[in-house]
Amino acid sequence: MIDTLTAISPLDGRYREKVRHLETYFSEYALIRYRLFVELEWFIFLCNEVKLDGTRLLTDAEIKILRSLSTDFEVLDAKRVKEFEATTNHDVKAVEYFIKEHLKAYPSLLELGEFIHFSCTSEDINNLSYALIIKDFCTKEFLPVTSGVVVALHQMAQKYKAVPMLAHTHGQPASPTTVGKELINVVARLEKQIEILKRVEHTGKINGAVGNFNAHLVAYPEVDWNSVSHRFLAYLGLQPNPYTTQIEPHDTMAELFDAVARINTILIDLSRDFWMYIAMKYFKQRVKAGEVGSSTMPHKVNPIDFENAEGNLGVANALLRHMAEKLPISRMQRDLSDSTVERNIGSAFGYSVLAYKSLMNGLQKVEINEDKLAEDLNDNWEVLTEPIQTVLRKNKIEGAYEKLKELSRGKKLTDKEISAFVKQLKIPEGDKKRLLSLTPGNYTGLAQKLVENYKLKV
Repeated sequence: MIDTLTAISPLDGRYREKVRHLETYFSEYALIRYRLFVELEWFIFLCNEVKLDGTRLLTDAEIKILRSLSTDFEVLDAKRVKEFEATTNHDVKAVEYFIKEHLKAYPSLLELGEFIHFSCTSEDINNLSYALIIKDFCTKEFLPVTSGVVVALHQMAQKYKAVPMLAHTHGQPASPTTVGKELINVVARLEKQIEILKRVEHTGKINGAVGNFNAHLVAYPEVDWNSVSHRFLAYLGLQPNPYTTQIEPHDTMAELFDAVARINTILIDLSRDFWMYIAMKYFKQRVKAGEVGSSTMPHKVNPIDFENAEGNLGVANALLRHMAEKLPISRMQRDLSDSTVERNIGSAFGYSVLAYKSLMNGLQKVEINEDKLAEDLNDNWEVLTEPIQTVLRKNKIEGAYEKLKELSRGKKLTDKEISAFVKQLKIPEGDKKRLLSLTPGNYTGLAQKLVENYKLKV
């Protein structure tokens, strides 16, 4: 039992309750369970599908017994595997010994015991285990939680699609937008990256010590081992990679990590923007009873959820990008530096999921401050110099941009000054009327329609 106060990692300590469900995929226990599953399925496949000489067809009852070793696998069983590892100093060999120990209760299966881990190098088992872990996690956990963020943002975008907001480029007042349009931009970015992530293949290999089926072919020269490998990987739901060294080169794993890192980067951008909008009072945060914002300043309501999200997304991306750069590199046919790095996959995803939860909490606590939004729009009539100079250009009035630059650059303009300037322009009455009807609050272009036109994919 982990004491959260003495845990080294905050994922196992301070934030344990928020991410402990990920133990199903990324704990040592989970890795052993997935290894056990692969070992057993390979054994069953060799007997009942390949039908190697020396094996026999397993009965339904025997298959049920074998599969129950992984489906009923408990932490106590994992501890027994670790006992074997203490002697072997080899984590995958320990799984083989664990299986053979259980087969002692079934003499008919024990006779086939040497076909457990047959012609496998440890990396045959490990690469498939990690591929299945990541595939299961992405399908059952990661995509649902990221989709939840997308849906929440889409709902906010629809709710605020018509609420005008002063934009800021280079930190300075710029052409108005709507709150909803700024949110739908993020939705579109996220959905594009999620689609890329979904297309990443989960690849695997089971082809022996250096990827050539050397031992397989000596033992059974008549067997089409390349075909056997492909069929087994397809059975597991993985894409076969026939060209490997001892290790599957992790290129597609790196591709997936890069995709996740891009999703995280978009959410860092969003977290920082919300932080700024809260600081500018464009958004208010609902006060939570009993919560303290500062140990010395009683009035404060800090944007801690967005800060937490930003920080943890940064940690996640540091890990993801290191793994994406390191894992495809292995000295000659094999070195073990990837093994210790792969053990941090859970940390990278754990910090990501933790950040998404913080971000969701933050989104649920904020509401727009329409008074402040209106105040800032009304205080920046100079943003209307853009449409005015554009209409002047349309009418081929020389020096249109320069005239508006002289009027406005570095100055604050009022509605009366804008109106007076437009009224003296020598342009068609239709254009003049349209300019005079503009306000910073209604000069939002197609912002609302762009939100309404967006088709959510998740």
